[in-house]
Amino acid sequence: MAVPDPTSDQTIAVIGGGLMGAGIAQIFAVAGYDVTVFEPNDEVRASLHDRTRSNLAIIGEDENAAERITLVADMAEAVASATYVTEAAPERLELKRSIFADLVEQAPRDCILASNTSVIPITRIAEGLATAERIVGTHWWNPPYLIPLVEVVQAEKTSGAVIAATMALLKSIGKSPAHVKKDTPGFVANRLQHALWREAIAMVAEGVCDAKTLDDCVKNSFGLRLPVLGPLENADMVGLDLTLDIHKTMMPELDRHDRPNELLSGLVDAGVLGFKTGEGFQKWTPEQMDETRKRLLQHLTAARVT
Repeated sequence: MAVPDPTSDQTIAVIGGGLMGAGIAQIFAVAGYDVTVFEPNDEVRASLHDRTRSNLAIIGEDENAAERITLVADMAEAVASATYVTEAAPERLELKRSIFADLVEQAPRDCILASNTSVIPITRIAEGLATAERIVGTHWWNPPYLIPLVEVVQAEKTSGAVIAATMALLKSIGKSPAHVKKDTPGFVANRLQHALWREAIAMVAEGVCDAKTLDDCVKNSFGLRLPVLGPLENADMVGLDLTLDIHKTMMPELDRHDRPNELLSGLVDAGVLGFKTGEGFQKWTPEQMDETRKRLLQHLTAARVT
């Protein structure tokens, strides 16, 4: 199949105008692309321009970029002339498969079809669909306009040309695309993140420390190195012989749960959901939640400009 040239004019379509869809549309619009967003919910669709302008104001970018985003209530209209489509619907496999079945029929034959799923293998989404060679994973991180990584996931039938074109397009809008060569649940970054979460939850469940102490240990130790030193760089720096010796002691002691920890399941069953309910692993006042969100936004914005 012919694929779009990232150096030429392109028309971008985004399926879904929620948190991630709006953020992805914003990035393309700021980069100068025309973007059409399909969002079936009237209220969500009506609020998208205001949400985008608010985000742009917060990070000090031109609010007029929001005018490059066109909103529609019909998916076929959104993708009719698109060269690149990103799906940003809820994380439900059958919903995504239904959307992609429609996209295969409604989008131009040479249009790249990308999914923003964070954990579902792209091969499962594309299974049985025609033109699966143009279906690719592009996992953006939240908030997409502040976090540079986009994981570009190669499914079983995704063509190399589609991978190359997608990587080039993402680079052209200032993102840091990473080619994930094996389509595995969680891809790269989420697998690492949730491996850490699994061990963290297990330690709290076993009484090693409380949740705040655990988070403080991460933030005040290796968390400080992570922006400049990845885990394998760190292993090389300290020496693989030392890494091996440490692993001989540590590996047998790490959590072996092959399902969610009972502590996590119990909290959810009890309606203890974190910020949503004011209590999770820790208790949160409205002021504490606002302050935490503010600190995160300030940190990500500062990292973006440096």
